[in-house]
Amino acid sequence: MSVVRSNKFLIAEKPGTLMRKYAVPCIISLLVAALYNIVDQIFIANAAYLGSYGNAANTVVFPLTVVALAIAVMIGDGTCA
Repeated sequence: MSVVRSNKFLIAEKPGTLMRKYAVPCIISLLVAALYNIVDQIFIANAAYLGSYGNAANTVVFPLTVVALAIAVMIGDGTCA
């Protein structure tokens, strides 16, 4: 016996409500990624052998990470919806 989920709420709900409902996981994941970067910067700054070069590398890579995460969440949430 398979469970069939009804997607009728996608038609019945207002688009603004659906956007808010499905945008929340995306926003949370991007905030967690930003917090992860802040923690990385703190740990890298405390490492004596990395110093400013480590922070510079992290600063360069972080925007690429955010773009990759945004694309992954967009595809994941889009296929889930």
